[in-house]
Amino acid sequence: MQKLLAEFIGTFWLVFGGCGSAVLSAMFLTDGIQLGIGFVGVSLAFGLIVMTMTYAIGHISGCHLNPAVTAGLVVAGRHPKEDMIPYFIAQVLGAIAGAAVLFVIASGKDGFSAANGFASNGFGELSPAKYPMIAAFISESVLTFFFLFIILGATGKRAPSEFAPIAIGLGLTAIHLVGIPVTNLSVNPARSTATALFAGGAYLAQLWLFWVAPIIGGILAGFIYPFVAGSSKKE
Repeated sequence: MQKLLAEFIGTFWLVFGGCGSAVLSAMFLTDGIQLGIGFVGVSLAFGLIVMTMTYAIGHISGCHLNPAVTAGLVVAGRHPKEDMIPYFIAQVLGAIAGAAVLFVIASGKDGFSAANGFASNGFGELSPAKYPMIAAFISESVLTFFFLFIILGATGKRAPSEFAPIAIGLGLTAIHLVGIPVTNLSVNPARSTATALFAGGAYLAQLWLFWVAPIIGGILAGFIYPFVAGSSKKE
């Protein structure tokens, strides 16, 4: 229960803070001057949130905050199979709770509508740069693969564990810098589910991709990393 509560709180913070940076701070005009943080700021927000939360709860639950991460770690032999579904549930519920609080705050501004996107993920007309479904699928799969590859390497027994959160956080930052224009970047089914529930409509209809592609990427990394590392799965 402590692990599940840690995952709930961590994923709450990931969605509230990361998506909050996109919804509240990415675009901000004052007297015609752009003071928003833009793509780079949002990317850094997600990376810093994961880095700091890994230090906070990594020793409790592993700080997965992401069903694709949990699935990849299970395949790699780093996480018990029986804990996978409970982790999924805790992560999705934490993400929804974080999105709900963000929605209440964002709704305080005149003219706000979650139907405009609410930092949700999408392809085609819902992609920030109008990328098609195939580009979105490949992007989400490949970027999740490399995110899991970084996690598996940084948390291996032969790696300097005290630096793992830094590598993971910077890795997530880099992934966002690449992927935001394509899909608004997910690599996390829980995060995608939470915002899509509030955006509704076509965002919910496209949600399947943001479960399937990241899970595939995570599982592939879980299979491939042990061979690349030349070690047993648990290393």
